[in-house]
Amino acid sequence: MNSKVFITGGAGYLGSVMVPTFLENGHHVTVLDSFIFRQNSLLNCCANKNFEIVRGDCRDERLLKELTKDKDFIIPLAALVGAPLCDLDKENAQSVNVGAVKKLCQILSKSQKILYPTTNSGYGIGEKDKYCTEETPLKPISFYGIVKAEAEKIILDRENSISFRLATAFGASPRMRMDLLVNDFVYRAVTDHAVVIFEGHFKRNYIHIRDIAKAFLHGMTHFNQMKNKPYNLGLEDANLSKIELCKLIQKIIPSFVYIESPIGEDPDKRDYIVSNQRILSTGYQPENTIESGIKELIKCYTIIRKNQYANY
Repeated sequence: MNSKVFITGGAGYLGSVMVPTFLENGHHVTVLDSFIFRQNSLLNCCANKNFEIVRGDCRDERLLKELTKDKDFIIPLAALVGAPLCDLDKENAQSVNVGAVKKLCQILSKSQKILYPTTNSGYGIGEKDKYCTEETPLKPISFYGIVKAEAEKIILDRENSISFRLATAFGASPRMRMDLLVNDFVYRAVTDHAVVIFEGHFKRNYIHIRDIAKAFLHGMTHFNQMKNKPYNLGLEDANLSKIELCKLIQKIIPSFVYIESPIGEDPDKRDYIVSNQRILSTGYQPENTIESGIKELIKCYTIIRKNQYANY
């Protein structure tokens, strides 16, 4: 099935992997992006006749009406992503992360399908040794988690939609983000050979960026089976504390040293373990491990030497 797909924020960290993946699978892709980070991450897509690109704001109602009118699937990637960035600019975090999503839902016909990426940080601080499922009440701590949970409710209340609650993403992208936890720790291991950890026992789940793109393709193919539900999207064997993550990195980079500080806090407080059984039961299977991602990132940081790629 070759579909017409509209993606806001398609030149970002996720979109820069997702868009080429969709094109390779025969879909027509239209991207709306403001290019606020001056990224050129979709240049390799420009020769593809099924690729269209528009520079603009995801809150522009006129543009949204024009660009979505004949699309089968809508993927609102445009967002201020991460707790630090949202705390720096709460007004735009609200208007982009919630307002633009609400506007899209008002514009789209009921037959048009939405695939929405949110964060599993909405689970906040979980109960010890108890897995968070999609039935677990959301208790977001950060403003980022709060606005993403609000937008997810709007999406699911609309129906004819799927929400993916993403674990912490990792892996190389043409629009790299080095502020994500695995990406950051591997960068420090490669360049500084050391990291100081705050709240090292805090656990979270992880997922490779290419497996996120694969999940969205899976959602498109199995939409009628999966619609109107949220899905945790992470690796079942990667509910790891920061200390456990550092131990994995150290196995691959033996010179890496990590120290846990007795003082200090992580600005993005989250501590929980997650079950991904709902999406696995639909036939989806991720392909990339934390270990393979670490090896990939080592090659990435052979190319990138300066930490110029972050969302804050």
